[in-house]
Amino acid sequence: MVQEYNSILNWIEFPDPMANPYYPFDVYNLPFDIGYKLWEIIGGAIAWLINLLFPGNPVSTWLVCDATCTLLALVIFMLLIFIVAFVSTLIVLWMERKCLGRMMDRRGTMVGMKGFLQCVADGLKTFMKENTAPKKVDKMTYWWCVSLIVGLSVLVLCMVPLSQRWFVVDYQTGLLIIMAFFALAPFLILVSGWAQNNKYSLIGGMRAAELMISYEVPMLILIATTALLAGSFNIGDIVNAQADSVWYIIPQIIGAITFFFCATAEAERVPFDIAEAEAELVEGWQTEYAGMKWGLIMLADYMRGSVSCSMFVILYLAGWTLPFIGNGPIPEIVFLLKSYLVFFFMILIRCALARVRTDQILNIGWKVFMPLSVINLAIVLLLKVGGVF
Repeated sequence: MVQEYNSILNWIEFPDPMANPYYPFDVYNLPFDIGYKLWEIIGGAIAWLINLLFPGNPVSTWLVCDATCTLLALVIFMLLIFIVAFVSTLIVLWMERKCLGRMMDRRGTMVGMKGFLQCVADGLKTFMKENTAPKKVDKMTYWWCVSLIVGLSVLVLCMVPLSQRWFVVDYQTGLLIIMAFFALAPFLILVSGWAQNNKYSLIGGMRAAELMISYEVPMLILIATTALLAGSFNIGDIVNAQADSVWYIIPQIIGAITFFFCATAEAERVPFDIAEAEAELVEGWQTEYAGMKWGLIMLADYMRGSVSCSMFVILYLAGWTLPFIGNGPIPEIVFLLKSYLVFFFMILIRCALARVRTDQILNIGWKVFMPLSVINLAIVLLLKVGGVF
């Protein structure tokens, strides 16, 4: 870069980000590429203006050097990942409210853009409410638990790759890492229920722990079964294995159905929302959370629901690929549409089924889903031994 250049075109360039010596990935990453180009425009414009005022200054050169471009491109990269995940969650929330309205013979949300802005309006409303907390709560645990629940939900949702080019980290044990973070929420809910010094909150937290124990084990067996069939815990490898052979929902139809209901339970959705159970426990473990805190908790619930749908798509619906097409021109849209389809079935279940009792949910988890997950594992073992996969 020549500092005395006065044309903005000399400061804004669009080099190949993978040629940058500080490029943080081993393969092409689309959101980082977008962030890199955005900083080329923003940083180049700022550098040009500074150079006009102070010709030959070192700040302009620093703003467009390789290290600075990489650092600030990473910041834009994470913002872009979060924005896409956040908007996707709002779409899921809007879709449920509209579908529930139609199924209840009403119109659903009506505020702007086919009712989509109702979600934004409700979010603004919760943020404008007074931020209060009961006097006798364990304040540190009370605040930290809700922060960690929301933070982990955002982290897990952002970690889910939308395609081979849209990811945060290409980790070899991606499924295990995502499920490990996903499974922490029920523990935090239990601790949060205890910290509120409220019997309804405590009962809700204990129910969440029971739910987690009953359904986490079958889910882990099903995930290990899919990894065994694909020969890897890497999400990209699992998706590519299905693209090269057949979608795993066909040989693992039992496992797919079992995983769907276990994922619904882990996301604490009807009919497995015993941890909340507002009809009998006021608002369950969320009783003493109000205003902004309650709004963020509800948003985190839908984020976990989105993660559940995304995991189902990765494990059984070949992720972002399509039959006879492969990745296609916009694989990210394909992945999101598949996730929305899975979530639509969760909405149907919410409309069709009543809440399951605590004893029933334990029996279903241990006496139904656990044997089914083992049967699914046995089928996959037979297919592997028989040389089918």
